[in-house]
Amino acid sequence: MAKQSKAWWRGAVIYQIYPRSFMDSNGDGVGDLPGIRQHVPYLKRLNVDAVWISPFFKSPMKDFGYDVADYREVDPLFGTLADFDALVADLHKAGLRVIIDQVLSHSADVHPWFEESRQSRDNPKADWYVWADAKSDGTPPSNWLSVFGGSAWQWDAQRRQYYLHNFLVSQPDLNFHCEDVQQATLDNIEFWLKRGVDGFRFDACNYHFHDRKLRSNPPAAVVDDITVTAANPYGMQQHLYDKSRPQNLKFLKRLRKLLDQYGAASVGEVGDDDSLTRMAEYTSGGDKLNQAYSFNLLTEHYSAEFIRGQVLAMEHHLANYDKPGWVCWSVGNHDVPRVLTRWGHNVADPQFSRMVLALLTTLRGSSCIYQGDELGLPEADIPFDLLQDPYGKAFWPQFKGRDGCRAPMPWKKHAANAGFTVGTPWLPIPEEHKAHAATVQERPLDSVLNFTRHFLAWRRHYPALIRGDIKFYKAPEPVLLFTRKLDDTTILVALNLGDAEMRVTLPGTLHNVIPLSGHGLGRGLIDDGVIDLGAFGGSFATVR
Repeated sequence: MAKQSKAWWRGAVIYQIYPRSFMDSNGDGVGDLPGIRQHVPYLKRLNVDAVWISPFFKSPMKDFGYDVADYREVDPLFGTLADFDALVADLHKAGLRVIIDQVLSHSADVHPWFEESRQSRDNPKADWYVWADAKSDGTPPSNWLSVFGGSAWQWDAQRRQYYLHNFLVSQPDLNFHCEDVQQATLDNIEFWLKRGVDGFRFDACNYHFHDRKLRSNPPAAVVDDITVTAANPYGMQQHLYDKSRPQNLKFLKRLRKLLDQYGAASVGEVGDDDSLTRMAEYTSGGDKLNQAYSFNLLTEHYSAEFIRGQVLAMEHHLANYDKPGWVCWSVGNHDVPRVLTRWGHNVADPQFSRMVLALLTTLRGSSCIYQGDELGLPEADIPFDLLQDPYGKAFWPQFKGRDGCRAPMPWKKHAANAGFTVGTPWLPIPEEHKAHAATVQERPLDSVLNFTRHFLAWRRHYPALIRGDIKFYKAPEPVLLFTRKLDDTTILVALNLGDAEMRVTLPGTLHNVIPLSGHGLGRGLIDDGVIDLGAFGGSFATVR
């Protein structure tokens, strides 16, 4: 692909593909790499800058690929290394960057490393995982909890010790205090760099190190409802000792040096008690992560005040460093309910999805669009007997798991299984999703799909919306009013997050504005210092 700026990732729009659910090419009901290749033209037409492909590595699939059994092999379910190489070539030819997941903090329990480690306390890989003796009464060495429920410690009868698992019991945590583990991890990353990937999304990247003294976590002063749901006791602890340890900064610097050698970029998933502080720290200095992926807009909270507060807090934390880092915002991914359901309460008006896309991609930072959000898909209602997600099964029915956002992509309204597969899909495809199929949205110019294509192309003409500073202005709820400024260009963004018409008088410093056309959002009119915004409407203007 053509050479671009080394900082191509700054302000980029990244499209997340969950490969199990994107496109099945061989009829086994599960999406695969050749299936993604079939839709490279679709991806190109979206006008995104990069594609992030969730894990496709060899795995027992107990956590659907986030439990890796071989970091250098494609799982046969998804294809082969040759399929991956061909996909990278196709995406590059289409002008798209390629980002892949790396799940470094833990492996599958069937990984050869763990199988050797659990054999004895003195084998060559005995120290590659986090092992600890029981307390004198046989209980675990600390009170640490698993994100997926219960203790984070599992007894292993063979070694007669506990091992740490921050997620599933079948996902033992690697011991990053061990130098050999760090080097093996870097070697695995370099394997993919040599295959031409442009960057990595590092999963759970603040879980690499643990407190060597195994001190128990204190109770949380405020229960965390951003990283986990209220049904999960994990949010009742301050996670001081089981993650986000200071040693991680040194490792991230080693990681950055390797990536810089190949001109590759990184985005780290950072879920913490104070995620914004940690994100700023992990991206500061220009020698750690390029950018950090935020959970803070992946919650049920939805208001202009909340969104403005999260962005301003992020800006404040970034500004604490001489060389500040960068954030990557998202309103949807493979772990949370669809934004149309979570924020929009399944409103029938497609303008909501258009407005949210405009909001996400005009905040200061990069942005990730989750597959299907460009179609305005609602959350799928998966009955318990068809549920696949172990996380959902553990906390049902208060938390229904992650399958609702993982239902396969609807490509064709009238085709079997919406054109996703000729077999039986691994998750059911709701009838209501077929009405949002890509073919249905291909012709109407105002469809969510065509708006996405059009708006992202329009955005590229305004560098201020990509890399500019951000400033918010006072506006009544539910209106967001802010400017993006780069050099001598200032662009005003006005968005109505609600379903009632709003009228906003611009502050005096913004009276001299010239409306911008061509963005396609609609339902916004600026005249004589006043903005009229229809339901979920928006307007853009240059400020003189």
